[in-house]
Amino acid sequence: MAGIVAPKTDKKLPKYMKLAELQQFLRYLENDRHPFALRNEALFKLLATSGMRRSEIVELTWGQIDLNEKTVLIYGKGKKERLLPIHPMVIQPLSVYRDTLTENERYETEPVFYSKLKVALNVRSVHKLFKELLEKAGLPSNRFSLHHLRHTFATILLQQDTKVDLRTLQELLGHSSLATTSVYTHVDLEQKKKAIDSFLKPPNN
Repeated sequence: MAGIVAPKTDKKLPKYMKLAELQQFLRYLENDRHPFALRNEALFKLLATSGMRRSEIVELTWGQIDLNEKTVLIYGKGKKERLLPIHPMVIQPLSVYRDTLTENERYETEPVFYSKLKVALNVRSVHKLFKELLEKAGLPSNRFSLHHLRHTFATILLQQDTKVDLRTLQELLGHSSLATTSVYTHVDLEQKKKAIDSFLKPPNN
């Protein structure tokens, strides 16, 4: 069996939220009046606009965030560091959320996102929270997992008119290999439709 090479399996395209779905989710977060709504808005806006991994967001401490410079320092796989700009839409909710915490809770070694029991959120609890908020936002929670926010970030960046090159996306996502990032170069159905419609179409005079 040692000399037998296993057949290659087709890679599935990553699932992601459409831009309209993501905007619907973010609008719900902005208008929610739950006691932890501010934390939730800062948490999921940061995840959605940075491409951070689930493990990276729950391990985030205040010492990694610089609100003056609008940057966040991420410790990725293998403790590799990457410095990311914080999206403008995250600055205000993150700043206001920080102001609601005690001085001890804002200490640089303290976790950014607490649970109601005043302990750091973990991946499982954030995933459960994400599903609950999707339902409240009127979106199908069975279609998306927490990791799909990372796929959504990468896909939307590549679909925009001012397309991001793969090398920049690789740096943003913290991929060690460009081959890993290249999975996001898939063409969505709308782009395929435009391509088919343009086939044999007479040029404009």
